[in-house]
Amino acid sequence: MMINPILAIDGYKVSHREQYPEGTTRVYSNFTPRSDRFFRSPVADNKLVFFGLQGFIKWFLIDMFNSQFFAQPEEQVVSEYKMLMDSYLGKDAVDVEHIRALHRLGYLPLHIKGLDEGDKIPMKVPVLTITNTRNEFFWLVNYLETVLSAELWKASTNATIAHHYHKICAAWAEQTCDDFAHLDFQCHDFSFRGMAGMQDVAQAGCGHLLSFKGTDSIPAVVYARQYYTGNDADYFIAGSIPATEHSVMCMGEKDHEIATFRRLICDLYPQGFVSIVSDTWDYWQVLTTFTRELKAAIMAREGRVVFRPDSGDPVEILCGTGADDDQSATRTPQEKGSVEVLWEIFGGTVNSKGYKVLDSHVGLIYGDSITLERANEILRRLAAKGFASSCVVFGVGSYTYQYNTRDTFGFAMKATWGAVNGTGRMIFKEPKTDSGLKRSARGLLKVVRNEQGELCLFDEQTPAQEGEGELKTRFLDGKQYNVEHLEVLRQRLAAQQ
Repeated sequence: MMINPILAIDGYKVSHREQYPEGTTRVYSNFTPRSDRFFRSPVADNKLVFFGLQGFIKWFLIDMFNSQFFAQPEEQVVSEYKMLMDSYLGKDAVDVEHIRALHRLGYLPLHIKGLDEGDKIPMKVPVLTITNTRNEFFWLVNYLETVLSAELWKASTNATIAHHYHKICAAWAEQTCDDFAHLDFQCHDFSFRGMAGMQDVAQAGCGHLLSFKGTDSIPAVVYARQYYTGNDADYFIAGSIPATEHSVMCMGEKDHEIATFRRLICDLYPQGFVSIVSDTWDYWQVLTTFTRELKAAIMAREGRVVFRPDSGDPVEILCGTGADDDQSATRTPQEKGSVEVLWEIFGGTVNSKGYKVLDSHVGLIYGDSITLERANEILRRLAAKGFASSCVVFGVGSYTYQYNTRDTFGFAMKATWGAVNGTGRMIFKEPKTDSGLKRSARGLLKVVRNEQGELCLFDEQTPAQEGEGELKTRFLDGKQYNVEHLEVLRQRLAAQQ
């Protein structure tokens, strides 16, 4: 939907301009993750991975405002605003001259400062501040709260979740693998179909790409290239491999399923990686019978055949229903689990840490019902069974990336300072009926690093103090500043495991 961005607001924002005290000339607000109490992770560390501001500034505050507001005829913009407000709040209930004045100015008179994206931010430390640069546009700061919050909370939330998947995979790789070569692709984004639309996929899906280089969400790759690489055609953002879906397997017919496998492995993809969904009818038949019949063809290929189970309990499908220390010969394939079954058929190597690594011609990816807890449990059980964590890849879907809210990290934008009739006012909220979560900071803010390198908030600052610290100018009067490449963000985050 192409919308006039001045209308991307909550309805109650329209009346706030006249509600501020007479003589108001400045509003200063911040956007802060307040709590991770609803974030479920076995490696929770009370921090958020900040991501998304750079892209939002470019596509919304600059590109969309320029094309859909400032570049449109003044009367068209003002008339559209008035027509909507007349029907929404009543005829002539809303003055429109401030909209006309903004259009004539030709840019957004705002100063946004933000922390570095890809950095890990403790709870209650603001990731950005925003204020107006021209007195008459004091109303614009919190007018944009709704869209700023809606566009930023999820990108940071999903970047944080992806980082936790990476932390889990890295921890088990440290214990069971000789190297970390597989980590960039161990979690593959499968979430597109369950996300809240294409913009959501692009923006929030890009958060996955701070920690991993595997995704099926192509809009996220496009978004990353446009807003985080400067359209750098030579930079590798992410990739994938040829893969089947159930319609492909079904069209080949049940009675000829092994022929479908053979065609995929030998004719269509005689080399390289190929992923084949394997539970369309009988997964264990595929893994125990088809694999033996196709073993010679698989081993003769240059590349890897990746089997994809897509139903059942992922922990049991991959690791088995039996005890991890049970080595009895009478166990069923289901009791052994997929990794052990493939090991028995294709073998592999034992690495320097004593863990078994599947032969490079075969692999497994599981992309259904994976969560942080399940991923950790799968890798824990594989280690207990003597297998390296590199034996499996996870498809991370919309349950992981969509089943979250703004409250997952308690994001809120609050005003903490303003100026009325030339005098600064330190403002705050501290509801007596609240647990303390909603208590805001006070006054002008500064974020600095302590001796341990942790980011810390200092409130009640002077204007000179507010100009110091880690919050850097990202947007000023219609222009973007301190733009960074995706590679810088990736390296910054990787250094903070």
